[in-house]
Amino acid sequence: MEVMPTGKKFWRLRYSEDGARRKLTLGQYPAVPLSEARAKRDELREAKARGIAPHEALNPAKKPTFSDVALEWFGKHVEPVRTAGHAQTVRYRLEAFLFPPLGERPLDEIKAPELLSVLRPVEESGRVETARRIKQIFGQVARYGVATGACESDVSSALRGALAPKKPQHFSALTRVEDIERLLLSMAAYQGSPVVRCALWFSLYTLGRPGEVRRAEWSEIDLERSVWEIPEEKMKKRRPHAIPLSRQAVALLAELRPLTGHWRYVFPSARNDGRPMSENAVRVALRSMGFSNEEMTAHGFRSLGSTALNTLGYRADVIEAALAHIQGGVRGVYNRSDYWEERRTMMQEWADWLDGLLTSGDSPP
Repeated sequence: MEVMPTGKKFWRLRYSEDGARRKLTLGQYPAVPLSEARAKRDELREAKARGIAPHEALNPAKKPTFSDVALEWFGKHVEPVRTAGHAQTVRYRLEAFLFPPLGERPLDEIKAPELLSVLRPVEESGRVETARRIKQIFGQVARYGVATGACESDVSSALRGALAPKKPQHFSALTRVEDIERLLLSMAAYQGSPVVRCALWFSLYTLGRPGEVRRAEWSEIDLERSVWEIPEEKMKKRRPHAIPLSRQAVALLAELRPLTGHWRYVFPSARNDGRPMSENAVRVALRSMGFSNEEMTAHGFRSLGSTALNTLGYRADVIEAALAHIQGGVRGVYNRSDYWEERRTMMQEWADWLDGLLTSGDSPP
């Protein structure tokens, strides 16, 4: 039995066919009781033993439903290759928005107006970007369906221009030198949790993504080599990434190790429950220092660093490599260099530049 976020319960039958994992829906509970679901299961097992595929035995004339194709696509193209957080978000959007109205509909019978009727209420509630993401997920499932013969076309492509245009969004960040100096002084005077304080400085010294910083593990840190090696499963683009650590970052970690070195995570949850620090911890700290959400966010450390480093004259390719941005086009295919030595020099000079700003202010480092 699978329970959806909406509370609906469905009987599912998992099985393998030609080495691929598949899943069938045997009905919704309580309309289909346990005894009936088990009876269907036994029938399908007997059919499979006779060489009849379970999905064909369930209903020989049945066309693949949207949920059938979506779950197969999810099991092959999302769950094994994307981060756990991303997979969880995709699964939630399928179960909360697409499965209730469209899950049991044959994929090749779903028309563009029907899909739009699912997206429009989400859009009108103000979640325009969520509506766009749901449409994108449906399109990926439909294109997989075209490839596997479950349908003939992706009807979501007919909805181009039907939803409100995407508004450009940028993570709030401080970019003027005087504002960066104000941030540094506030961070130096921060009196909250020492783990959160170190996370603030570590974010600034490394320019790592907030999720990567929160989930950093001591096993990924090599203080002797001054490097932080992030495995591919934690990276947004599913490629391993190494960050050279400045002397300041190494000193920060050395200070933190007696506090959290016996835990898995460098920045563990305040509840000591084996989880990493909350994603809201840095945001709350910034608010406590007087920075609004429109001024500075956890992700804003990367924007701050990128803007400052470009202004200071460092090469764009080196900055992009430091931020783990993958170049597109032909240049991205052939340029495999990670500019390691230049990045190490740049990150040390970046930490020194920050220290210089701090010591020039009204507070000691």
